Amino acid sequence: MGFSLSKLFSNKTSESQTNDTVEAIINDVENKPYGVSKNNVLFAGLNELGGYYFFQTVIVGQFHIKSKNGAKLFFIGDDFELKLDADMPEFESESSDIKGRSVTKIDFQVEESDLEKLENVKLKSVKLTAKSQDILFTRYIVSDEEE
Repeated sequence: MGFSLSKLFSNKTSESQTNDTVEAIINDVENKPYGVSKNNVLFAGLNELGGYYFFQTVIVGQFHIKSKNGAKLFFIGDDFELKLDADMPEFESESSDIKGRSVTKIDFQVEESDLEKLENVKLKSVKLTAKSQDILFTRYIVSDEEE
């Protein structure tokens, strides 16, 4: 019989089942990271389409989700916090070829009045909240040796 109770009730988490690291993700992806967490890398940028502004994000790592209720993105700096809502309530992570690594694309609406604040603030961190999951990303700083 191909059924195993030990696999069904195993205490292993996705963290322990993958050897993927933040450093491996950064090396595999050509774009510069916007932020990093313990198990994920945030790639992001501000874009404009037809007069509407979007903060496009791609989360690569162990974060895996299927949401019908959207997400929120919080920018946190010195005496500064800005909350953005996902432009679409439904999104889903896609599995990658590397075991334990997923890719999640989420776009967030940005009001024109928030553009200057977002471009001029010194950020400490970015927090993504979706369903019951929170991921805190710290700003990724490129060392002089890497440039």
